[in-house]
Amino acid sequence: MDFLFPLLILALLVPMFLGIRRQKKEAAKTTALQDSLSVGDRVLTTSGLHGMVVGLNDETIELEIAPGVVTTWSRLVVRERIVDAPISDAEPIEHESIEADTRGDDRGNDKGNTPRLRKD
Repeated sequence: MDFLFPLLILALLVPMFLGIRRQKKEAAKTTALQDSLSVGDRVLTTSGLHGMVVGLNDETIELEIAPGVVTTWSRLVVRERIVDAPISDAEPIEHESIEADTRGDDRGNDKGNTPRLRKD
């Protein structure tokens, strides 16, 4: 019974320690990414905006989000660098063709069209 309290403390502290360690690794990786940015990199921000780096300052970054549209952001908002995968000369992707369902619907409409409301 004397060992129950120390085991309980240990069971609570070990997962907390591992979680903090993982967060520190992710923060270090993100900081390294933000410091290694260069002009021409394609990036994704924390808000989901895709852009190309066209200018860098100590604290800010200028992103071109559309041709001729440049916005200024904090470097801290850059989540990841987008790397385009090389296009291989493999076989083209086969797509299934989708055909219209002409069986009708559950309301007895056998023409395959959705019933429309009419103005009287």
